[in-house]
Amino acid sequence: MTQTLFDKIWNAHVVVARDDGTNLLWIDRHLVHDGGFHGFDMLHHAGRPLRRPDLTFGVADHYVPSHARSLPVADPEGAALVARLSANARRHGFDSMGLDDPRQGIVHVVGPEQGITLPGLTLVCGDSHTATHGAFGTLAFGIGASEVGHVLATQTLWQRKPKRMRITVDGVLGPHVSAKDVILAIIARIGAAGAVGYAIEYAGSAIEALSMEGRMTLCNMTIEAGSRTSMIAPDDTAFQYLYGRPRAPKGALWDSAVAAWRQLPTEDGAVFDTEVALHAADIAPTVTWGNSLDTALPVTDRVPDPAVAPDAASATRIAAQLTYMGLTANQPLEGVPLDRVFIGTCTNGRIEDLRAAAAILRGRKAAIPGLVVPGSVPIKQQAEAEGLGRIFTDAGLTWGEPGCSACTGMNGDYVPAGQRCAATSNRNFVGRQGPGSRTHLMSPAMAAAAAVTGTITDVRRIAP
Repeated sequence: MTQTLFDKIWNAHVVVARDDGTNLLWIDRHLVHDGGFHGFDMLHHAGRPLRRPDLTFGVADHYVPSHARSLPVADPEGAALVARLSANARRHGFDSMGLDDPRQGIVHVVGPEQGITLPGLTLVCGDSHTATHGAFGTLAFGIGASEVGHVLATQTLWQRKPKRMRITVDGVLGPHVSAKDVILAIIARIGAAGAVGYAIEYAGSAIEALSMEGRMTLCNMTIEAGSRTSMIAPDDTAFQYLYGRPRAPKGALWDSAVAAWRQLPTEDGAVFDTEVALHAADIAPTVTWGNSLDTALPVTDRVPDPAVAPDAASATRIAAQLTYMGLTANQPLEGVPLDRVFIGTCTNGRIEDLRAAAAILRGRKAAIPGLVVPGSVPIKQQAEAEGLGRIFTDAGLTWGEPGCSACTGMNGDYVPAGQRCAATSNRNFVGRQGPGSRTHLMSPAMAAAAAVTGTITDVRRIAP
């Protein structure tokens, strides 16, 4: 039978298949971060050793500060968790990238950057945005604390096989329309729960034309459509990105690996449970107006009116979000005043994202304060070598150190109650960036345009 990319990788990793439909999967890579201490506590309580230290990789990211690393972590709890990850790494002998490590960054940036993420593998992490790694044709998904403990102890995991959904985007994206706009448009189309129970494969000419940074952005936000995992078929773009990475195969092993990876893409005639199609030309620079990802709209649109909602439940939901966000029905999105800007995260903190933002900010001054946080130390160094860091600081923005930062409102990097932030992060939930914060999600170029004008702005109006 013809198989999808997902089926090929899943089936190759089944250790035991139960009659009830659950499978015990072998896990090739396990990423742990400074918030994953519960899994290690379970391991210690049971008196078990770490099953595969060589397949376990630690990264300090959630609780690290974005201020200078010469200063201590101000939050005592955060400092303790960062130290705890290092202690667990020493105890169990796995590779861990702490605050003083030149490879440190956000876990979903570091994995691909170091060549830990490879096509055809299974990869898990105690973080919902692990789907990011699917950009390489990797079966990757986030897991809970008890599952982290299970993988630490056995290097396996019980899972129920999901259904398959293919989302095809064909055509050519317009000027200043990015992967972030594509995924926001997809979620607006299928809904924030539209992919629950599915593994997604992204396909089509517009997807194939994306860089690896763009593909990672796309897969990163799969969870916001309800799916735990998504994938893009590995191709020459992926192979070129991975070639020479520290943990990627070398020499003859590289050649044999690429030959195997070329067998992974979905076969002609393979059947998906659900098919969704979008046209690239229909996608515009996009922003969210509410507190869920399906509130994404083209920046040229208006905020919805609950009075014309399709049903009472929708009207109530829209009205509640308008109240929280301080918006009025039918208000144009362009021109909504902002208080601050945040550029970074595992969604949009890579070098391509920083270049896009810097291209808008070059030679301009920000009208509002903002924070720019690179996704890793290597990205920060590259950005500074290219002069991007100076562009941000000359514009009046703060150039921070790598970490999750204001995405989750930690370590003092938060949005004060009632303030409105243009953010390149992945979630706009109530209080996500701090109690009472108001978040509008958008691309790096759109966030840079917002910084320049102090309002939600169509980047196409001011792009050089």
